[in-house]
Amino acid sequence: MIPQSRRLDKQLHGIKPYNRKLAARPLLTQSVTTAVLFATGDITAQQLVDKRGIKGHDLKRTGRMALYGGVVFGPVATTWIGFLSRKITFANRRIETLARVACDQSFFAPVMIGVFLSSMATMEGASPKERLEKTWWPALKTNWMVWPFVQMINFTFLPLQHRVLFANVISIGWNSYLSWVNSQSVAEQGVGLPAKV
Repeated sequence: MIPQSRRLDKQLHGIKPYNRKLAARPLLTQSVTTAVLFATGDITAQQLVDKRGIKGHDLKRTGRMALYGGVVFGPVATTWIGFLSRKITFANRRIETLARVACDQSFFAPVMIGVFLSSMATMEGASPKERLEKTWWPALKTNWMVWPFVQMINFTFLPLQHRVLFANVISIGWNSYLSWVNSQSVAEQGVGLPAKV
């Protein structure tokens, strides 16, 4: 019997050019993909949630999201997913998946939400401490309503090389939420945005 992740890998053969890039330069490919999808999440938040329109679109905000996604989250998530796959192994696949999800949600999620909020505050010229105090816990609670289920699917059905991509595609909605939460905090603090990203 072929494991589910291998069967899905065969079904994903339609993205061969991406897979070639992924095989040749995994960290760079995952980072660029993450930057694009973080920017997409912010564009979604600004256009569909905030309804800013083209003229009201904050390009610097989108740039900050892309920068964070490509420079911070992409490399860290790629390394983390690989770490979980190498270090958390059990003969029983269900236990292995549950252990990976528990580790991901107990360690990675709280830290990376904090890193995201602190990074955004820093790039905006705001106080990371205030941003964390106001938004970290609500964002983490919302994370726990979404990501354990997403990661169960990810760790059960996706081959290792596509796990960050899967999480990034799902993250379009999540990043829209984070971008919106971050922007609400900025608006409430009355923080002016710096001249450059």
